[in-house]
Amino acid sequence: MTFKLSNHATGEMERRSIPWQILETVLYHPQQIVAERGNLKAYQSVIDFGNGKHFLLRAIVDDTVTPAIVVTVYRTSKIDKYWRPS
Repeated sequence: MTFKLSNHATGEMERRSIPWQILETVLYHPQQIVAERGNLKAYQSVIDFGNGKHFLLRAIVDDTVTPAIVVTVYRTSKIDKYWRPS
């Protein structure tokens, strides 16, 4: 699957200092894919951003189109809020 970043997602990556390499890992090898509202899904993984603190990186994706569109991306420390038990 290929992904295209929306302008909003690109801006959020810059604003939140999320490197493309980390986002790419989550998109192609997510630890979870969680249904969101409508056609959107959250591709998410727990990531160490280099300071020893773990964050959940969430990429909100519309994968019903080709290429799939990354609508937004963010990291959060509220892992338990979004993580779904398997």
